[in-house]
Amino acid sequence: MPVLIRSACRVLGPLVFALPALLVACTSEQPSTPPPTDPGPVEVDATRDELAALAAAAQDRHLVAQYAFSQAGQPDRTIVFTSANDGSWRVDVPGGALGGTADVSLAATADGLFQCALPSAGRPEPTRCVRLGERDDALPRRLDPRIQHPLTDWLDVLTDRRAPLAVAPADTPKGLTGTCYSVDSTNASLNAPLDVGIYCYDRDGTPTGVRTATGTLKLAAPPGPAPATVQLAGPVVVDGEPLDTAAPPTPDPSSSPSAGTP
Repeated sequence: MPVLIRSACRVLGPLVFALPALLVACTSEQPSTPPPTDPGPVEVDATRDELAALAAAAQDRHLVAQYAFSQAGQPDRTIVFTSANDGSWRVDVPGGALGGTADVSLAATADGLFQCALPSAGRPEPTRCVRLGERDDALPRRLDPRIQHPLTDWLDVLTDRRAPLAVAPADTPKGLTGTCYSVDSTNASLNAPLDVGIYCYDRDGTPTGVRTATGTLKLAAPPGPAPATVQLAGPVVVDGEPLDTAAPPTPDPSSSPSAGTP
C-alpha cells in the first residue's frame, strides 16, 4: 500500500503545484471593469431642458424691445417687438413687403391675426390693416417676412420636447449677448418646425439674438415695460388685400401705351 501511495503522489505532485499558477493565469485573463456609460445623452437632455426653460420664460416675458436685423448686402433695419400683458403681440418690420420697398406691421390680438401696411417710400398710402385669420393661424408663406417667428410662435417649438430638434451649447456669436444654443432639425422633410441656427437668451428669458439663414436679429437696447394690450397700427379694411413679401412684377413696356398714343 505505501508503494501505491508514493506512486500516486509522484503522479499528482506536479498537478498540485501547477494548480495555483493556473488559477492565477485564469484570474489575470478575466476582462477588466467596463468603462462608465457615456454621459453624452444626459448632457444633451440637460441642454435641451435649459433651452426649453428659457423659451418658456420668453413666452412669459412681456416687453417692448428694439432689435437690429441684418442681412448680407442689406442695410440694417430696426424691428420693434411688443409683447403685451394680455398675450397679444405686434412686430413692426421695415421693408417687410413688396421686395423690401414697403413697411408692414404684424399683430395677433384677441380679434385675430393682422397685417398692417405702413406708409413708406414704396407705398405712401395711409396705414390700413387686413385681417388674415385667427390669432394662432399660420401666416401664408407669400406674406411671411419670417423675422417675427423667433419672438413669437417658434417659442412654442423650443418648449415642446416632442419637436424634432437637436440642441447643443454654442459660443455667443460676435455682436450678440446672452446664453446661446445651436438648434438643428432632426426632421428630414422640408417642413422643419423652425429655422436652424443660433438662439440666444438672457437669464430672464429675454431673446437677445438669433442667427439663421434669414439673417441676424440682435437686441439693440434694454427692453421697456409692456402695455396692457397691443394696438393695431391703423384701421381694419374689410375688403382690403394684404401685401406680399415679393416685389411686384416689373411693368412690360410693350404693354403700355406709347408716347403720343391717345
